[in-house]
Order: sequence, then C-alpha cells, then structure tokens
Amino acid sequence: MLFVFGLGSRQVHLGPGEVRTCPHCHNTTTWERIRESRQLTVFFVPVARWRRRQFEVCGICGTAVGA
Repeated sequence: MLFVFGLGSRQVHLGPGEVRTCPHCHNTTTWERIRESRQLTVFFVPVARWRRRQFEVCGICGTAVGA
C-alpha cells in the first residue's frame, strides 16, 4: 500500500494591516496581515493543522512582527 503524505506550512493573506514604521528598513508603509499554520496532508488533502500564528509583514523588506 502506498501513502503519499507531507508536512508543510500554509500561509493565508488576510488583507492589509496597520500603517507602521518598520524597525529594520525605517520605511512607513501599510503592512500585510498573514495567518500561518503547520499542516499534515495525506494524498494532498489537509488532515491536521497546528501552531497557528498571526503576524504582519513589511511590504518593502519582509520583516515580520507578531500581531
């Protein structure tokens, strides 16, 4: 019997976040709000998700800050 499974992370873009000044590149922009979770798939179907977290990412340099 053959099982095809995988472990990975899934990111969902939730839309625009706050307007912030980035601590890394010092630019002021609207950040992107993202929800990320780890997941187990069997035959490319998600079976379980864990370690969910939500954060915002700078649109210029990609620095992430927890929301």
